[in-house]
Amino acid sequence: MLGTGQTHHRTRRTDVSMAGLCREAVDRALADAATDWSQIDAVVLGKAPDLFEGVMMPELFLADAIGAAGKPLLRVHTAGSVGGATANVATSLIRAGVHRRVLAVAFEKQSESNAMWALSIQPPFSAPITAGAGGYFAPHLRAYIRRFDVPGHIGALVAVKDRRNGALNPYAHLRQPDITLDSVRQSPMLWDPVRYDETCPSSDGACAIVLGDQQAAEASERQVAWIRATAMRTEPTSFAGKDHVNPRAGAEAARALWEAAGIKNPIDEVDVAELYVPFSWFEPMWLENVGFAEPGHGWKLVEAGETRIGGRLPVNPSGGVLCSNPIGASGLLRFAEAAMQVMGRAGEHQVAGARTALGHAYGGGSQFFNMWVVGRQP
Repeated sequence: MLGTGQTHHRTRRTDVSMAGLCREAVDRALADAATDWSQIDAVVLGKAPDLFEGVMMPELFLADAIGAAGKPLLRVHTAGSVGGATANVATSLIRAGVHRRVLAVAFEKQSESNAMWALSIQPPFSAPITAGAGGYFAPHLRAYIRRFDVPGHIGALVAVKDRRNGALNPYAHLRQPDITLDSVRQSPMLWDPVRYDETCPSSDGACAIVLGDQQAAEASERQVAWIRATAMRTEPTSFAGKDHVNPRAGAEAARALWEAAGIKNPIDEVDVAELYVPFSWFEPMWLENVGFAEPGHGWKLVEAGETRIGGRLPVNPSGGVLCSNPIGASGLLRFAEAAMQVMGRAGEHQVAGARTALGHAYGGGSQFFNMWVVGRQP
């Protein structure tokens, strides 16, 4: 990873078009990587469902703005995990020796459509959701609470942590330094157990990264983030025996990731984790799913304060998806923020001494999982 860039995330970015939104992130990534368009060999674009904006195949009209004219352009789509998949696909082009430098960019301009409506359609041969993502995932969160007898305040603890972290991030959509446990628990219930202050916003935003081969990394005058391992796994939305609390694809992706990275004990060897947490209750679930805690113990890390900045495993020091949620870019933001930590470029939300970090994304009905581990050293 040579450089990262992202936009200021807001409810409505009426000052820019989709092309302008992407270009804002791309220009910052190129500047951060101290490179220019002439050195980019290919472009990978990530985008969540086209229905989110109602523009089919936006990569076609965005090609010029993202520097893909005359270069290979690849579109990636794996629902909400697409940002992570975009980074992993771009990485594979470098590893395969096909390209030396690749630009990856992902975006969402939710203000130009309605994600709730887009997620509530009834495709052929599938059950209707009619309640958006929150209505779909709430039963899974309730199942986690019942299975492990989780105290009711855990979700609020995560929300307070992430929103206060977001106040340290100048690009974050929601920045709430004064949020409290009481204010979260007094906010309206949306989908039991998810309250208003425990859910992600709807954001316009984009993220871009510049990846390079070893020669490009060694030529860089700035600290780079070395990609130690990547992993992608998929499972159906529904099948007999599917465990929505501990999805098989997520656990298998994590095991493959740790093995490839040579990590034996993740909780002791990883300094920062950027987990995809659109609803606060997902943090303890994902801590268990990726192997930071045994089943039923993720919430105990949260309650003990171990996932705060300064704790044993800081989770989402950037504020995470709970503070900025341009869906197509949300996963790439997790990957980019993980890299920023090991490069020492995270500003006020920098975790001191971070040398190894996890970027994590999931999408669909907990069916697509993408992860990478980056380090300060090769």
